[in-house]
Amino acid sequence: MSSAIGIISANMNSSVLQGLAQERPIAAVPFGGRYRLLDFALSSMVNSGIRTVGLVTPQQYRPMLDHLGAGKDWSLDRKSGGLFILPGAIHSLGQYDIRFSLKDIALNIEFLEKDCARNVIISSSDQVFNMDFRPIIDHHDQVEADVTLVYNQSNRPVKGQDIIYIRENEKGRINGLSKNNEMSGLDTPRKYFIDLFIIRRELLLKMIEGYRSVENIELIEVIAQHLGELKIQGHYFGGYVGRIHSVGDYFQSNLALLREEIRKDLFISTQPIRTKIRDNPPAKFGKKAQVKNSLISSGCTIEGAVENTILSRGVVIEEGCEIQNCIIMSKCVIGKGSKLQNVILDKFVAVNEGNVLQGKEDQPLVISKKAIV
Repeated sequence: MSSAIGIISANMNSSVLQGLAQERPIAAVPFGGRYRLLDFALSSMVNSGIRTVGLVTPQQYRPMLDHLGAGKDWSLDRKSGGLFILPGAIHSLGQYDIRFSLKDIALNIEFLEKDCARNVIISSSDQVFNMDFRPIIDHHDQVEADVTLVYNQSNRPVKGQDIIYIRENEKGRINGLSKNNEMSGLDTPRKYFIDLFIIRRELLLKMIEGYRSVENIELIEVIAQHLGELKIQGHYFGGYVGRIHSVGDYFQSNLALLREEIRKDLFISTQPIRTKIRDNPPAKFGKKAQVKNSLISSGCTIEGAVENTILSRGVVIEEGCEIQNCIIMSKCVIGKGSKLQNVILDKFVAVNEGNVLQGKEDQPLVISKKAIV
């Protein structure tokens, strides 16, 4: 898709995931046993024919670079186009909730200037989805839109204080944007923005120039200020989108993969979610192993009982363990007779024999990386 380039915004507040994002950005947080969160936006772009992608990075970007390398696993190790690392601004605490910082893009304006693509697809890096951007780009060009905001619909209010609801007329043109605390007068089903949009490249460059004197501003806020002047369209997605704005969101979005309908929506053979390839032996199941409704990654050794759980690569579950509703990341070792329920273990955690760890469905217990409990 030579008519578009991509930007993935990863320079955002990581504190919402507590210890899971203490040493890594949200974009690099493991997901689903073998992926990182940024894999979903990046794979969707590559599968849609986009061959030039810029990744706006936060200060602690090393885990992302370790995962991405030169972009080979996404076919982005190219002479023309490819994967570009775009260092983001160091935001103050008051500005850290900005998701699409115009300043971040302005600091990397050469990425936009040296390309001749007509459009820019901009996505956040903390969502789980599998989207074909080609029909959205086609519609964007057909109606000659300046901006196209992608949305989903819900009959109930969507959780989160930063949700943006959309009002559009009968022709699909957006004439209003409302935050979650400004929902009066909205029709149902409510249309809410899913942190993904298309904008004309030349228009984005003009916005950067026009707001150069502003210290920092949210790009969506700039777009909202020009609703009456620009042709801003909406495009309904309709597929599954897992929004990761809290530990609870992360926990529930992971466990949603245990539902067949969600897996079918995310993992499409013609649009694979790509990730860093690792060679591991198959999982090993002992004679007393009991596994029910779980995702087990390669390299695991299971001797106990596992139910409604996601195990990343190389996890060891020793004899007598009972693991239920848990997310266990790579290289964790669960000692004999331990019981875990509603728990998230970061990488390299060791649980001593006979320990009992229990969280709640809406407040899972999080154990930080390399901890011994």
